[in-house]
Amino acid sequence: MAGGKKRKNHQAEVIRLPSYRARRITVLVVIGLAFAALIWRSVDRQVFETAFLQEQGEMRYLRTMKVSASRGMIADRNGEPLAISTPVKSVAANPKVIKGDSETIGALASTLNLDPDRLRRLLSSERGFVYLKRRVNPDIAEQVDALELDGIDLLTEYRRFYPSGEVMSHIVGFTNIDDQGQEGIELAYDEWLSGSAGAKRVIKDGKGRVVEQVENIRSPFPGKELKLSIDRRLQFLAYRELKAAVSKHKARSGSAVILDSRSGEILAMVNSPSYNPNALRGRRSSSLRNRAVTDVFEPGSTIKPFTVAAAVELGRFNPNTPIDVSPGQMKVGRYLVRDNRNYGMIDVATVLRKSSNVGASKIALSMQPETLWRLFSGLGFGESPYSQFPGESGGRLPHFSDWSSFEQATLSFGYGLSVTPLQLARAYAVLANDGLRMPVSLLKLDQPVEGVRVMRKSTARTVVEMLEAVVSNEGTAPQAAVPGYRVAGKTGTAKKSVAGGYAEDKYLSLFVGIAPAGDPRLVMAVFIDEPKGKEYYGGLVAGPVFSRVMSGALRLLNIPPDKHWHENNTLMARLGDRQ
Repeated sequence: MAGGKKRKNHQAEVIRLPSYRARRITVLVVIGLAFAALIWRSVDRQVFETAFLQEQGEMRYLRTMKVSASRGMIADRNGEPLAISTPVKSVAANPKVIKGDSETIGALASTLNLDPDRLRRLLSSERGFVYLKRRVNPDIAEQVDALELDGIDLLTEYRRFYPSGEVMSHIVGFTNIDDQGQEGIELAYDEWLSGSAGAKRVIKDGKGRVVEQVENIRSPFPGKELKLSIDRRLQFLAYRELKAAVSKHKARSGSAVILDSRSGEILAMVNSPSYNPNALRGRRSSSLRNRAVTDVFEPGSTIKPFTVAAAVELGRFNPNTPIDVSPGQMKVGRYLVRDNRNYGMIDVATVLRKSSNVGASKIALSMQPETLWRLFSGLGFGESPYSQFPGESGGRLPHFSDWSSFEQATLSFGYGLSVTPLQLARAYAVLANDGLRMPVSLLKLDQPVEGVRVMRKSTARTVVEMLEAVVSNEGTAPQAAVPGYRVAGKTGTAKKSVAGGYAEDKYLSLFVGIAPAGDPRLVMAVFIDEPKGKEYYGGLVAGPVFSRVMSGALRLLNIPPDKHWHENNTLMARLGDRQ
């Protein structure tokens, strides 16, 4: 029995021994195969996949970066800068690299003057790039750089700067944070001014910092320069006087436009209140629009010279034609047209000098409606001035087929149609330019342009001569006179239209003038909205603004005085008649 057990144990041991050797062999074979695979993979990587691996490596440390382009400069007609671009730094981060601990967040938030919670939200982004703060001051950029934080970049961008500030804001406009035009010329000529961004390939380290520039892929191209028709000297002068008048009379707003009557170029265009285009915040939407081209109003008595021009053009009237305006009012249909007082029997020149509504109405009603409408339409009323300025209005001129007799009468003294200050200045430029209407331009013209004849040269000169009396001591605007120069112009004091009619205590004060009257060069329209107090007549509110601005403008442009020459020649002519 014992011998039998021993044989069984021995057989069991014999059976187990081959199983242990098999496992050992199996393990050795597996290890050998794994080692062989590693050797093969190393050879494959080092020999056969070298090019592929190098390409993959470059993809991980080579980056293509955008190179910002400078926006084109905007200059006045004399080359003075009105809008320029300066390089600035913007702070960006790679949220996947930068540490989000309290110490890092606190230091960065304090330097950038950001709320720590907001900064923490920005850095929790899943993206590999976020802006933390754009267009920072140079001292802040230096402080950020001194922190030496991983994942923080200082990028070069361009910021728009406007040297003339609020004086030019309504013309030039401004750009947004991405340097895209938002208002004014910046918006109208955005494509022209915008540059073309470039690109470069750089090497970044594991912390996202640029360590080397590899190559220039595409060079940036700056935007093109734009030269405006505006004369910065006249713009400053006009803005200063307009702002002072709006403040003095506690008016709601004011606008003024100066045109070169010979070329149609806009030499100045100002509005008050204004805004600072260099300040990104604090802009009220109501102060952004350029009222001189967007806001319309009924021009009142400033339209009367064109009613007279239509009658003179027909040959039925001349400056000496008598008109009976007594008893100071006239009934047209169911309505009354009134003057300030009874002027009795007066001539056409006196209708303008005294600004008689009854006289203007009688002149208008003596013509066919179409005759008056064609002249008004030819002057540009009812259509856009095509100055290329965003949001410009064409105003309103009803078609003559819809006029009643009363509407024809009221149109003759500026009610029932609406215009902008620019349109009104352009219409007076026709008188100043011997009956030719020139296209208005906000860009400096290198070549003369061709005008469209609206009235005969003799008609325009006759009306201008009559308008000189308006600025005399016997006229409605002696305060619009310019020492040493002959001035022709017309006042306007219009009641503001409100729901249901016209307000009794809200006025528009206007004056439009031409200087020098003997050889016209400049036309200026002044518009003051809702002046408060006892002085609200155009001659008292807008006239002095014209006088002060035009006095400086004529001298700045070296236009010689003509008043004394004219008076001396008139005196010699009278003496000759007596002999």
